[in-house]
Amino acid sequence: MTLPKPRLCFLLGFLFCAALLLTAIYFQFVGGLEPCPLCISQRIMVLAVALVLLTAFLHNPGNKGMRTYAVAGFLTAMTGAFVSGRHVWLQHLPPDQVPACGPGLEYMFRYFPLTDTLRAMLTGTGECAKVDWTLLGLSMPAWVLLCFLGVAAFSLAQWWNVGDRAEA
Repeated sequence: MTLPKPRLCFLLGFLFCAALLLTAIYFQFVGGLEPCPLCISQRIMVLAVALVLLTAFLHNPGNKGMRTYAVAGFLTAMTGAFVSGRHVWLQHLPPDQVPACGPGLEYMFRYFPLTDTLRAMLTGTGECAKVDWTLLGLSMPAWVLLCFLGVAAFSLAQWWNVGDRAEA
């Protein structure tokens, strides 16, 4: 099986990320699941990956540029995978080792220093350890981790997918 041209692959990756974000919004506003700080961080990382892939699609550079975007998409997605991995790790901690629950993000942004709020968003709080939803035995952060790993691999595959394209 051969992949479509890299430009189309970057568009497909962007659309996948957009679908992930729409799914998160659906679960929040229709399903009533309130996102924790790490959930918000994962959404930000999905958006970052989406922007890299959209930029690659719109820019449509030559081979060197496509390879640069492939690496940028890979690294951004792996950063998101790290955040998701931390979330999955928190969810599997024994109850006595789970960090304390903190105030909501809206409250933190209003009354806490930005560095403290960002630290909570990246390290998580006790509410991040709560599992509200599963599919096939995997929590939402575990599914997001798998999605990040898949997008990272798909993006990096574009390194080899440039083929014999002529430099534009």
